[in-house]
Amino acid sequence: MRLELRHLQIVCAIADNGSVTKAASALGLAQPALTAQLQRIERSLGGPLFERDRRGARPTALGELVLARARVVLPAVQDLQEEAARLVTDGDGTRCYRIGSVNGPILSGLVRRLASADPHAQLVTQISWSPVELANQLAAGRLDFVLVGVCGNASPPTDHDLSWRLLAVDAVFVLLADTHPLAGRQEVDLADLAGVQWAATPGESCFLACFVAACARAGFTPRQVYESDVRTCIELAESGDAVVLCQASFRPPPGLVSVPIAGAPLRWRHLLGWHPAASAAKYADVIAGNAVDAYRDAVARLPRLVRWLDGRPNFGAEPAAG
Repeated sequence: MRLELRHLQIVCAIADNGSVTKAASALGLAQPALTAQLQRIERSLGGPLFERDRRGARPTALGELVLARARVVLPAVQDLQEEAARLVTDGDGTRCYRIGSVNGPILSGLVRRLASADPHAQLVTQISWSPVELANQLAAGRLDFVLVGVCGNASPPTDHDLSWRLLAVDAVFVLLADTHPLAGRQEVDLADLAGVQWAATPGESCFLACFVAACARAGFTPRQVYESDVRTCIELAESGDAVVLCQASFRPPPGLVSVPIAGAPLRWRHLLGWHPAASAAKYADVIAGNAVDAYRDAVARLPRLVRWLDGRPNFGAEPAAG
């Protein structure tokens, strides 16, 4: 295996966090996957990089050597990437936007708007289910902007000195087959869904804990939530094997309907992030404005959501405070 920059980032993350478990959480990875990756790195370098016990992970002599080199190489590469971005943007007048996004309603419309406004702009997109991973990419200079989602009042990733702007707030609806007995309701009480199997796309933050708490307030304990990709969630809803938790701005495919949950007990906030010291930061207002308009475009295609938002100023694009 050839040593790559991401391997050096892993070694630094383990050293900075003091354990593989904490590093996995910071990187948005599963702990077994990070452990396996560390073992491959150690085999490649010929020896252990950390002494690991109940107290955590401490660098060996070889680990200290690798860390010393990594802490020189990684900042140098980040500087190179930012200089290259400045050269592309300022040298020939061509703008380059590198945008990362989690699953949400904004990215496609944002790309369409940016391309329409500047047909010569270079647009590069990256998709991830992990806001932490995207924030790390942003901090490392590999992305210019990220679109992430967080539950309720939870904070976005805070390990780096990043800037964040709230774009919109979605309520969480339930996705049902149009043949489901509750599909025709204007809204559904969580208590009416006690005992069903649930599904949702994976993510971080406190969403599942907030969902369990909402169910407890409704008087029941939910069954385990299947976490899967969008396509599988749709198939589970179509077959009736699960009720899917979805963002209100998600456009259901034929055969499915999204139904509001009474009292809107769950919220999902859409945020735009960027590094304030990066050269692309001067375009943050442009990106944010287009992102909000892209969200509004997505909502306009959902008449039921438009009606639901009427009189609810704390939801939708650029919501009121509170």
